[in-house]
Amino acid sequence: MIEKPLTPADVEFVTTLHGDDPVSFVVLMQPRGSKDRLLRAIDDIALGELEQASQERDEPEGREALEPAEQALTHSVAALQAAGSQARGHVVQRRPLEVLRGVVEETRADEVIVLTAPHFVEEFFHRDWASQARHKVGVPVLKLFSHAVDEDQTTAGG
Repeated sequence: MIEKPLTPADVEFVTTLHGDDPVSFVVLMQPRGSKDRLLRAIDDIALGELEQASQERDEPEGREALEPAEQALTHSVAALQAAGSQARGHVVQRRPLEVLRGVVEETRADEVIVLTAPHFVEEFFHRDWASQARHKVGVPVLKLFSHAVDEDQTTAGG
């Protein structure tokens, strides 16, 4: 599960986690929602990113976030494939944890990787994706923090 396009560092990190063993990925991405705006702003403030916190209201949400999510997913899947891994993906608009559980069952996944930015409020209350997934999917859930994209780098959707 991801929430932003994978950076080159993210791709290298997840594709080398298991050494030379072949890995394949089903990437799930959920578009941003307005209900998360306050939590994102609090996280930005906690990280000292005051300017980002003030710009949360300008980020696309709901249906407006669907196209950027699809672009980010396409970019991420292509980057994983370019690194030599099998990969496919889905934008998940509703019930991401149920979709995740279905993908784990369908593919007989060995583990779930949740690649996310720090979310202090959600993590404190165990409402983040990784904490919730641990109770739903029946396989180990590895939570990793995504690497920041330098503002000079160009990525799809960003």
